[in-house]
Amino acid sequence: MPPAADTTPEADAVQFAVYRRMSDARRLELSLQMSDEARLISAAGIRAHHPEYTDVHVEDALRLMLLGPHLFHMAWPDKPLLSP
Repeated sequence: MPPAADTTPEADAVQFAVYRRMSDARRLELSLQMSDEARLISAAGIRAHHPEYTDVHVEDALRLMLLGPHLFHMAWPDKPLLSP
């Protein structure tokens, strides 16, 4: 794992040691939780930039951001490419 860019090497080493002591199941649970939180933060950013977007628009803009325009269009060919 590369060193964290936003912390000291000592703190990074402590965090890495904590992760190594976790079970595989706990690391998976934590990674899924972080993924959910990242999506919530991204959706909040989209809402802040586009208060006129409905919940469906926010979800579509988030999908577009995650997939890119080509894959988004392949999955939802009739949906507009909304700006995230």
